[in-house]
Amino acid sequence: MIVFRTDSSLQMGSGHVMRCLTLADELRQRGTEVLFICREHPSNIIRLIEEKGYPVSRLPLADAEFISASGDVTHAAWLGVSWQQDAVETIAAVGEVLTDWLIVDHYSLDRRWEELLRPNVGKIMVIDDIADRPHDCDLLLDQNLYDNMESRYIGLVPKQCVKLLGPGYALLRPEFMKARKNLRERDGSVKRILIFFGGSDPGNETAKALDAIRLINRPDIAVDVVVGATNQTREEIRTLCAAIPNTIFHCQVSNMAELMAAADLAIGAGGSTTWERCFLGLPALIVAIADNQFETSCCLAGNGSAWFAGTADGVSPNKLEEYLRRLLVDPFHLVKASIIGKLIVDGSGSEAICRNMQQIQFWENMQ
Repeated sequence: MIVFRTDSSLQMGSGHVMRCLTLADELRQRGTEVLFICREHPSNIIRLIEEKGYPVSRLPLADAEFISASGDVTHAAWLGVSWQQDAVETIAAVGEVLTDWLIVDHYSLDRRWEELLRPNVGKIMVIDDIADRPHDCDLLLDQNLYDNMESRYIGLVPKQCVKLLGPGYALLRPEFMKARKNLRERDGSVKRILIFFGGSDPGNETAKALDAIRLINRPDIAVDVVVGATNQTREEIRTLCAAIPNTIFHCQVSNMAELMAAADLAIGAGGSTTWERCFLGLPALIVAIADNQFETSCCLAGNGSAWFAGTADGVSPNKLEEYLRRLLVDPFHLVKASIIGKLIVDGSGSEAICRNMQQIQFWENMQ
C-alpha cells in the first residue's frame, strides 16, 4: 500500500493533487494499492480523486480558522490545523495498514510531521519545489528547473536521501505521451492560442489574458480558454469568452493534451503545467501566479523555451498584448522555443521515480 498525503483548495490550487494523481496512476498500473488522505478544504477536488477510483480518507476542516504560531513553516496556515493535529489524524487514517511508502506533497508539512509519522509507515517520499524547510525523507522529488538545482536541498534532507531533481522527472499523464507520438511539426505560425492558469486561478489572470486577446483584435486566431471546476470566476470567464470572436470556453477538461497539441502558443502560469507544455513543444507566455513559480519562469525565459511576462501583480492586459504582438510575427523564436521545450522534458519521469522507489525498497529489504 502507498499512501498520499496532499490537499487542494482555492488558496493551494489543484496542482499538488494532480501531480500526485499522475504518480498514483503509474503505481496502480504496476499493481500497487493506493490511498489518498486529504483535508476537506473549501474548493477541494477530492471528488475527482474518487472518480478516478482511489479511496480517500477525508480529514475534517477545523471549526475555527487556524492561525499559525511562531516557529511554524511559511505556509503553515494552508493546513487548516496545527501540524501536530494533522499528524495525529493522518496516523489514525493510516491505521494498521502496512504502508510501504508515504508520499507527502504539502508546503505546510516538514520534518517534525514526518518524524511523527515515521514509526507508522515504511519509506517517506516528499514532493516539493520551494526548498524552504527541512524534511525527514528517503526520497525527494523536485521536478522544477532552477539555476542552483543541485544545491537547493543541502542541509534540508538527510545525507542518504535520494534526490530526483529537474524536469527530467516531470510527472506526465499517459494522454501526454500519446499526444507527443502524434505531434505535428510546429512551423512558428500562430493560428490557435491556449489560455490556462490552473484549476482555481484565484487572481483571475485568465481575464487579463482575455483582455489582451481582445486588444490584439485577431479574430482569425482561435482561442481555447480552460478553467477548473473550482474557479470562482468561471461564469465571468464564460461571458468574456462569448464576447470575443473565435474563442471557446472549456471547464474541467479531460483532454488537456489534445488542446495543447492543437495550440501554437499558450498563455498561462508557471506551475506544473509548464512541463506538460514543454513536453508537447508548446511555446508559452508565462505569468508567475505564486512565489515558487518565479525562479523557474526566469530559467525558462533564459534558455529560450518560454517568455516570462512577470509576476501577476505586475502584469497588465496591455503588457500581455505587447508580448503577443511581438510573438505573432516571430516564427523563428517560436519554433526554437518548441524545440528547446521538448529537449527539457523527455517523458520518462514517472517511470524513473517508480524505479527509484523500488530500488530503495530493495536495498532496505537486503539489509
